[in-house]
Amino acid sequence: MGLVVDCDSHVKEPADLWLRYLDPKYRDRAIRIEERDGAESLIIGEQVVLSGVLAGLGGAHVPREQLFGGGLRYADGCLPSSYEPAARLAMLDDWGVDRCVLFPTIGILPFPTEDMDLANAYCRAYNTWQAEFHQAAGRRAIPMALVNWRDVDAAAAELERCLKLGFGGVFVPPETVDGARPGQARFDPIWRLCAEAGVPGCLHVIVRFGGSARPFAAWQETAPGPVFGFAMGATAQLIPAVASMVLDGLFDRFPTLKAVCVEAGCGFAAYLMDRLDGKHQFFAGATPLEMKPSDYFRRNLWFVAEPEERTIGAMLDLVGEDRILWGSDFPHVDSRMDAAELIRGSVADLPPPRRARVLGENARALWG
Repeated sequence: MGLVVDCDSHVKEPADLWLRYLDPKYRDRAIRIEERDGAESLIIGEQVVLSGVLAGLGGAHVPREQLFGGGLRYADGCLPSSYEPAARLAMLDDWGVDRCVLFPTIGILPFPTEDMDLANAYCRAYNTWQAEFHQAAGRRAIPMALVNWRDVDAAAAELERCLKLGFGGVFVPPETVDGARPGQARFDPIWRLCAEAGVPGCLHVIVRFGGSARPFAAWQETAPGPVFGFAMGATAQLIPAVASMVLDGLFDRFPTLKAVCVEAGCGFAAYLMDRLDGKHQFFAGATPLEMKPSDYFRRNLWFVAEPEERTIGAMLDLVGEDRILWGSDFPHVDSRMDAAELIRGSVADLPPPRRARVLGENARALWG
C-alpha cells in the first residue's frame, strides 16, 4: 500500500490548554470553558463566543440526533484521538493513514479582542502545546502554525519560531483582515517566510459568515439551517480568498509560494480558473499579471477533496494531477469516522498512479 496522508484533520484543544500554556500575565484572560447562565460557554477575550453547543465543535463519533438534541458538553465531542498523540497514532493505524495535517479547532475561531498582545499570546500558547503534540506523534503529525494576522510583524516572528519547531505551514484565515485582502502586500512578511521555508499557507474554512463570506450574511440571518451554512460558507470564503491571492499578484511576488485550499472540496477549482481567465482577458490592463490566472492554480495552488467528492477525476484533468489532496476534517461535526474508507472508494476507479497521487503522493511532494 502506498503513502496515505489526511490533509485536513484537527485537534480538539484540551479545555485547560490556555490556562496551562498562556503567558502568566495573561492567564486571567485565558481562553476557557465555563458555566454561564446555566450553559457551558466558550470564553475568548472575556467574551462568550459559543454557548450550549460546544459538543458540536467535535462530535464525529456521536449520533447527530444526540449531538443536536442538547445536553452534551465539550468533552462529549472529544475522542481521545483528538487531543492525545498516542491515541491519534492508534487511530491513524486503524484508518490505514500514514500522516495527518493538523489544524486547530478553538484556535481557528477569530479572537474577539483588540488587545494584540493578548491575541499573540493565545497563538503562542497553542503553538507551544502543538509542538509537544507533534514531538510525541513523531513525523506522522504535521502541525499548522496559528498566528495573529492582525499583527503582521508578531505573526512573522511566531511563524519563524514554529518553523524551527518543525511545523509544516501556517493556517490562513480565508477572509479580509482589518480591511486587507490576503493577497495584498501587507502580509508579505508572512508569505516570504513560507516561500523561503518551502511550506504552504493553508486557507482553511471558518464556519461563519463574516469576512469574505459577508455577502451570504443576509441569507444566514433568515435561519436557512446547518446544511446551507456548512455547504455555502466554505466556498463563500475560499473563492474570494483564492481570487485575491491570484489577482493581487501574490504569486508574482513569490513565485515559489505554496497555498492549499482546505475544507471547501476541490470541485470549485476548475470553475474559478475558467471564470478568472474569462474575465481577465477583458480587464487585464486593470489587473496586470505575469501569467493567466489559471497558470497560478497549476503552479502555486493545491485543493483538498472531500472524502465522497465525485469531481476528483475531473479536477485531476482540469487543474492538474499533482494539485489534488484529500482530507477527513476529523473530528468535526460534519466529518465521518469512515473518511479514509470513503476516499479510497471515491478514487477506486482512477488509474493506480492517479489514485496514489490523491491518497498521498501529492502530499509527499507538497510537504517533502
